[in-house]
Amino acid sequence: MALLSTILTIENISRDLGERVLFENVTAGIAEGERIGLIGVNGTGKSTLLSIIAGTTEPDEGKIIRRNGLRISYLPQNPVFQNGKTVLEHVVGAISGQEAHWDTEGEAKAVLRRFGITNPDCDPAILSGGQRKRAALAAALLTPCDLLILDEPTNHLDHDMIEWLQDWLENFPGALIMVTHDRYFLDEVSNIIWEIDRKQVFRYEGNYELYLMKKQERRDFAAAAERKAVALYKQDLAWMMRGARARSTKQKAHIRRFEELRDREKPEEERQIAISSAYSRLGGKTVELRGVSKRYGDRVLFHDFTYLFLKSDRIGVIGPNGCGKSTLMRVILGEEQPDSGSVEVGQTVKLGCFSQENEGLVETETVLENVRDIAEYVRTGDELITASAMCERFLFDGTMQYTPVSKLSGGEKRRLYLLRVLMGAPNVLILDEPTNDLDLQTLRVLEDYLDHFGGIVITVSHDRYFLDRVVTRIFSFEPDGTLRQSEGGYEEYRQRLIAEGKAGAGGRPDMGGGPARADARDFGKGKGAAGAAAEAPASESAQGDKGKKPRADRPKTRLSYKEQREYDGIEAEIDELSEKSRKLSDEMNNAATDFLRLQALSEEKERVEKELEAKIGRFMELEELADSLAGNSGN
Repeated sequence: MALLSTILTIENISRDLGERVLFENVTAGIAEGERIGLIGVNGTGKSTLLSIIAGTTEPDEGKIIRRNGLRISYLPQNPVFQNGKTVLEHVVGAISGQEAHWDTEGEAKAVLRRFGITNPDCDPAILSGGQRKRAALAAALLTPCDLLILDEPTNHLDHDMIEWLQDWLENFPGALIMVTHDRYFLDEVSNIIWEIDRKQVFRYEGNYELYLMKKQERRDFAAAAERKAVALYKQDLAWMMRGARARSTKQKAHIRRFEELRDREKPEEERQIAISSAYSRLGGKTVELRGVSKRYGDRVLFHDFTYLFLKSDRIGVIGPNGCGKSTLMRVILGEEQPDSGSVEVGQTVKLGCFSQENEGLVETETVLENVRDIAEYVRTGDELITASAMCERFLFDGTMQYTPVSKLSGGEKRRLYLLRVLMGAPNVLILDEPTNDLDLQTLRVLEDYLDHFGGIVITVSHDRYFLDRVVTRIFSFEPDGTLRQSEGGYEEYRQRLIAEGKAGAGGRPDMGGGPARADARDFGKGKGAAGAAAEAPASESAQGDKGKKPRADRPKTRLSYKEQREYDGIEAEIDELSEKSRKLSDEMNNAATDFLRLQALSEEKERVEKELEAKIGRFMELEELADSLAGNSGN
């Protein structure tokens, strides 16, 4: 197999912001056709590295070597438009020279329309932040290039736009490097993962799912090497204490090894965000919407919507951009009044809102001061935690806590804003596009937090993975202004639309859809919405299928109801057995001197492991069956 030609190399580059070093002496290369996903905790320098590769920022040290004639197109995190140019002129200006053709303007209008820009001749200044980002994305895609650099391209895109962009990038012939929080998107588009960690860039072959496995292998290898180094160091230390003398070449080498082991760089434990569930108790009355309607001019956003939120509700709100999702959230919060109908909020309800803007952050105050503005302490379970300790748990260490907010990266500000919301201990949590600009590590922990959150969660999101992971009911905005309710996560909603014949090309809903079996690809992180749906009463989960019978003249194209129920719930059972096995291992370690107890625990662990192996085998059978049926349905 021929080696791919390298089109760009970063050689020993470093970037120091003064108060912290982002990366140092980093060397890496990009080859033809590579699809690189760049990941890392907020504040590690992802956007800065993209800017350096694009040539808009210079590194403090090192150099960038680009192939002669290399054409680069770059979508920054916060795009800037030239004054005096319309949106269309900006996009058309990206296509120059021989690449321009007779219908360049028509192509630009088509892509802008795809991204919801219906008036391309307008001044970019009148557009919202999300619209400007989508217009800049259109310009980046249409710019002829060999290397496409995208910083958070899926932010502000609805499901249909994300699906279209995913297909476009899969057919893009050049190389790609991007930062994105969308794990399904990252998994489908990328074939290489770069991770910024401890001021270095680590390269992993494969998509995001393979990255997770390979990273764990790297950690395990480093831990094993460290255990071996510790054992050698103890042995050499004892030898040195006995009075070693460097009288021979062998003894000198032994002393050198001891000094190298003593001064070795020890592997760092990955910093983890740890949040226990902090919320106020909900009384009997929660939030009730009665016949609420809202319109702007002749345009109806929603009408006659009635719903009583239950204490355990996990609601995902979806729909195209501009359909009224954020307006509905403001009506629930009392920030906007409905045209008709009423919103009743119980006396014990404590609303917390994580909006698309970092509302309330004081740029001149430090991180810790911003958190203390909300509360000095927060109770999580039986534990009372200080504002400073909560900052630590959110990866703001002692130094960072005294950093002014103005010095933080965009992602770090989002993390701080999330911390402020949770410090208020709400029992009804409203999340408006929570995945925008949050790093993947923070997202995983937020999802785990929501698993144990005792109140109501209402989230607007275009992130298919997040919806499948968190919610158990979907509210979808329909074109006529009604809100349709659908049990389960996004994938269940999508499958119902397909079954009803309301899907677009490729088996996708008209408003977009995620990859098949989205909930089954949770990479071992919790049970997700599908698992939760499997634990719901059978009558509730089956509502969407009641009264429907398969037609005898059609071949089987999907799992039976019983098989689907088993498939949806089996991951939760696997997670439960895995957790039980881990706890048994811990108990066995603690019972090392109690032979009878150890024997009983060992037998129990063996039984659990056999049951776990059987469940995994059954899961693989069901997944293979689902794959084959999906193939049949596409024929």
